[in-house]
Amino acid sequence: MRGLRDGAVVLTRPSWQVGDPGSLRAMTARSVARWHALGRLALGGGLVLAPGVVAGGWVGGVADKPGGQTLAVGFGARDIAIALGSLGAIRSGHGTGPWLRAAMIADAADLVATLRARGSLPALVVPVVAAMAGGSVALAAWLHTALD
Repeated sequence: MRGLRDGAVVLTRPSWQVGDPGSLRAMTARSVARWHALGRLALGGGLVLAPGVVAGGWVGGVADKPGGQTLAVGFGARDIAIALGSLGAIRSGHGTGPWLRAAMIADAADLVATLRARGSLPALVVPVVAAMAGGSVALAAWLHTALD
């Protein structure tokens, strides 16, 4: 809610959220890391289970060919492994650093590879991958400083 104090707008939580056990909790670094890992798990699972469909949005028609699907499944398995390792470390309360570094390396590689191949990819791929992979690298870098 917004309130006015000394001429300034002050953002406050609605009274039903303060101390209410059913209210939305503030997201902690650990909860953000969990959502980050779950997103990676979903994307990796999609690449493994439906490589032509999911990778087609990234690399176009080559994803329908056996070679493209082979790479998509490999990338998907990589993301599943990083996600499961991250979730285990988050659950145990320590050891997230190596998993976050692995995620940053994988996402940076995806971004660089996409930029190098931008001339042969579908039109919207470069900005979408730049946002997803670049954002993921930035988020993982922040989480790396906030956790463990």
